[in-house]
Amino acid sequence: MQTLHLNQVTKNFGDLEVLSSIELKIEKGEFAAIVGPSGCGKSTALRMFAGLETATTGRVLADGAVITKPDPRRVLIFQEHALYPWRTVEANVGFGLELAGVSKKERKPRVDEVLEKVGLSGFQRYYPHQLSGGMKQRVSIARALVMNPDVLLLDEPYGALDAITRLTMQNELIKLWRGTGKTVLLITHDIDEAVYLADTIHVMSPRPGRIVETVQAGMARPRNRNGNEFVALRQRIMDALDIGTYSI
Repeated sequence: MQTLHLNQVTKNFGDLEVLSSIELKIEKGEFAAIVGPSGCGKSTALRMFAGLETATTGRVLADGAVITKPDPRRVLIFQEHALYPWRTVEANVGFGLELAGVSKKERKPRVDEVLEKVGLSGFQRYYPHQLSGGMKQRVSIARALVMNPDVLLLDEPYGALDAITRLTMQNELIKLWRGTGKTVLLITHDIDEAVYLADTIHVMSPRPGRIVETVQAGMARPRNRNGNEFVALRQRIMDALDIGTYSI
């Protein structure tokens, strides 16, 4: 597992300042979330950890080493599953291993194992068009897990799913995290999702993005979405975002 750190990072796109002197640390094995308004630079920060963007000033670190390029130890999972429609579930999940030169004989047990973890045993021969939205996203997660990364970087992974499937997938993600101990960083607009999943929640300001508050959830799992602790934490994050009072 890896510790991630944005050390006084500023990011400009031309004359546009997207991130301003960000100081953010994700501890090894932690489940953390970043919540903030659209355009605040959440996804840019995530892409920096993935090695897909560089800082204008400051340092982007993994275990104290500067991140300069993508690394298979840190895998980025997007909202869109981006599966190859002509490849089966098994072939999609094993694609990274195939590119890495792992033989078909060695790939199969690793693919089967990770498909069992995400609840897709028996779907090896299916094609993406035969799967529901939630199942496609499970395949996407399995494709990341089969590479055995240290870090999962999740960019609104459930944003396109219906509400019931989204809740189910949130529970599955907690099970996966507990079973693997990987460092997880989730980007989301959904405050309830952040409170339900993460142990540490970092709240960002509108652009240029800054960390305005870091909140420790301090709640045991499973979490009661209507419990007093949950509602109080949700309100604290809404106050930090300056978006008013939540009522039930």
